[in-house]
Amino acid sequence: SRVVNVSSLAHTVGHIHFDDINLGKSYTPVKAYGQSKLANILFTKELDRKLKGTGVTTYSLHPGSIRSDLQRHLDEAFGWLYFFLKPLFIAGLYLFGKTTQQGAQTTIHCAVTEGLEESSGLYFMDCAPKDPIPEAKDETVARKLWELSEEMVGLK
Repeated sequence: SRVVNVSSLAHTVGHIHFDDINLGKSYTPVKAYGQSKLANILFTKELDRKLKGTGVTTYSLHPGSIRSDLQRHLDEAFGWLYFFLKPLFIAGLYLFGKTTQQGAQTTIHCAVTEGLEESSGLYFMDCAPKDPIPEAKDETVARKLWELSEEMVGLK
């Protein structure tokens, strides 16, 4: 069995704010998105550690910048700045972004490629392992986030 978690390259702007995990004191859309995508990678690594020897493998990935309507609400999140940058952003997405079929390839790769078991727990981009930021590889942070998550959902 495999667990595949879709993260994002946006994890590079993320940091786990243990002192304000829900960002109630310092919320911004970019901060929240970056933290959530970093958390996806850390969850995958900790789940991999917990499932060692069970035959279940885990993978996290960045699907790429995909031409879709996913960005339709960015103006609400970024306000006037995005209003001015939107034409450039949309043009760049359509010139350099992936189609939805292309964007699905890394997810499919992690889900079905034979022989990938040795790469369990890793982060992928363009169907290949890619090093995430140092915080995403920190086992102490991964364990602490897992334990906090267990407490928040009432498992501990």
